[in-house]
Amino acid sequence: MAMGSATLVSVAEYLSTAYSPDRDYVDGLVLDRNLGEFNHSCTQGAICVSLYNRRREWGIHVYLEMRVQVKATRYRIPDVCAVKGEKPEEQIFTRPPFLCVEILSEDDRVSEMQERIDDYLQMGVSFVWLVDPGKRRAWIYTSDLIREVKDGVLRTLDPSIEVPLAEIFAEL
Repeated sequence: MAMGSATLVSVAEYLSTAYSPDRDYVDGLVLDRNLGEFNHSCTQGAICVSLYNRRREWGIHVYLEMRVQVKATRYRIPDVCAVKGEKPEEQIFTRPPFLCVEILSEDDRVSEMQERIDDYLQMGVSFVWLVDPGKRRAWIYTSDLIREVKDGVLRTLDPSIEVPLAEIFAEL
């Protein structure tokens, strides 16, 4: 994720500017997000559809590329996120989603992705899924653990969500 601007930008300026595609905001810096690759797009769509199709059963609401204020001076945009319970009325989430999903692109750096995941978990996000479509691998993060998905199923608890990786990677 390359820096989108070397100039510090205020939160107010970030929030009043339309970026295409939308960008993260971290402590005054507007950061590009790696998007637009076939594998990333197909994986993002498949995860979103899988969650959306069972949203009523699981009691969740599913969003693509939704701004999430993880700290006063940090806004992240997960590839997919889900909120459980009532439908949020916020235009920018200030309460933690239940699940945030990040999909690796070829140019993503592990250290930058780990910082994103740490931001979500510190905010109170219960589950973070990290999916690598290039290597057909995935990990589940919680505040207590990091676990590679070895049985082929992305999971959460309360609600119990299960999304098979084979279903996600079928179109790649």
